[in-house]
Amino acid sequence: MLRSVLTNLFLLLVLPLRWLRRSFAIPKGGYVVLDLDGPVVDNLPSRPRGLARILRRVRPPLSVTRVRELCELIAADVRAAGLFVRLDGFAAGPSVLASLRKVFANLRDAGKEVVFYLPMGADNDTMYLASAGRRVVVGPETLVAPIGYAATGRYLRRALAEIGVEPEVFARGTYKSAAEPLVRDAMSEAQREQLGEVLGARHDALVGALAERCGGDMTVASRWVDEAPYRASRAAELGLVDAVAYEDDVTTLLGKEPGPTARWVSAGHYFAARLPRGFRPLLPRPVVGLVEVHGPIVSRGRFSLGKLAVEDRVVRALRAARSSRRIAAVVLHIDSPGGSAVASDRIHHEVELLAKEKPVVAYLSNVAASGGYYVAAAARVIVAEPQVITGSIGVVSAHFVLRGLLEKLGVSTDVVKRGARADLFSPVRPLEASERAVLESEVDAFYRTFVGVVARGRGRPFEDIEKLAQGRIYSGTEARARGLVDELGGLSDAVARASTLAGVGPLEPRLVTPPRGEGPPPAAARVARAALSALGALGLSPWAERALLGLNLGPSERVLVYEPWGSDGRTWLDTR
Repeated sequence: MLRSVLTNLFLLLVLPLRWLRRSFAIPKGGYVVLDLDGPVVDNLPSRPRGLARILRRVRPPLSVTRVRELCELIAADVRAAGLFVRLDGFAAGPSVLASLRKVFANLRDAGKEVVFYLPMGADNDTMYLASAGRRVVVGPETLVAPIGYAATGRYLRRALAEIGVEPEVFARGTYKSAAEPLVRDAMSEAQREQLGEVLGARHDALVGALAERCGGDMTVASRWVDEAPYRASRAAELGLVDAVAYEDDVTTLLGKEPGPTARWVSAGHYFAARLPRGFRPLLPRPVVGLVEVHGPIVSRGRFSLGKLAVEDRVVRALRAARSSRRIAAVVLHIDSPGGSAVASDRIHHEVELLAKEKPVVAYLSNVAASGGYYVAAAARVIVAEPQVITGSIGVVSAHFVLRGLLEKLGVSTDVVKRGARADLFSPVRPLEASERAVLESEVDAFYRTFVGVVARGRGRPFEDIEKLAQGRIYSGTEARARGLVDELGGLSDAVARASTLAGVGPLEPRLVTPPRGEGPPPAAARVARAALSALGALGLSPWAERALLGLNLGPSERVLVYEPWGSDGRTWLDTR
């Protein structure tokens, strides 16, 4: 309390200076400049502490939360003409992209100029985002390519047979396609159907966004997509973009009479000057706790080239949220394709315990499927963006028999065992009929558990959920229509819903982290990211991620995983 009192006294003393800085943060008619040239995430990342703050010199990603705050300040500032956004190599998932676009569209609808400059041209995501602006300017000699979406699958059955590897797959759900590449030569009709629906949702969103640039004419927008790509000059002729210019010409392009050029203020400087800094409360205020489940769900996190939702860390964060008196409600932020069935079940159990004491809202971001949806099922309310990929209620497991490969290499194997099935998980021999029957039964049982968990969480009969399960994926819109999602919206909507359920008015979100000492040291994390980047340059990062996911799972763990085929062949599989 004493610290708050002293801070408030200091703020009172500097109040006149703060008022002057806030009032003249930008020249009259000027633009705030925002650079998007890296990853964009939903929420502000946690700040490193102690020595980690010194060692970790990597710039944190930009968040939708911070951009929303910036746009709200611009909308309320009569001196600001608008926002100038420079898009240069940004990266965001479909749900984050949709949330970010909504923020820019709201600023545009508030009467401010929102101008996008695309120095390197545009792809699907860039044009989807830039279409929220009043004006779109691209660099000369670039390509404007909103060409739509495609999913490509690579199938390994013949290649595995050629080298003597026999995959034995256990899967439940007609649409559970994670192991298809191992046992098929082409895409199944079920996989083609569900991918077509998900890609259709993204295509419709792209066309709908572009239609805002041609008076809502969906026919013209569809033709823009079908006939893309275009040279920058051709895109301007069609009206897909407004102008073609070098960056030093943009200031003149946006200038208004009598001034020949527009005036600029960086987003960081403007935000620091305009951000309201109210007096600190004498007593702590309640908040909405934000618990992240990001990346594949695993039982342990010994090896990682990226984000992992490690069971122990997530459980610790959930318990911390449950015990905190300050946290009035919790938003479970899920961006995960699934992973270990055991870890998913244990995290779900902790969410159930938390939900008995505090309101829990699950927010599904980008991908929240298989184990990601399993975890969300215990929440009181599930919120998702329309383009999220969710569902995939099913289970899969794969066992690789390397007997043929070893024989080709001249390697012979012998075994001594005590117990009829002591070498059940050996990669040297195929499973016997009785062993396969046992594993089939175990997979059946967990599939029924998964469906039961969702039925209990959704308050619906088992039979109703079983019809929606079968490993099928859905877009957020489709999931909402089928009752697997309660509301469509972004993270801010999920936080507002949690605040309402808590019954204490609008609350600010605060990231809940496990105790210190969790996770790899910063230096190790940087080495891992560098290794992943190097493998990515060689086209091997999906394979490395897949192998490392397997290393983080036990040899007998079943897998709840969505298979997100993309143009880069990205996939998640249990490699054990």
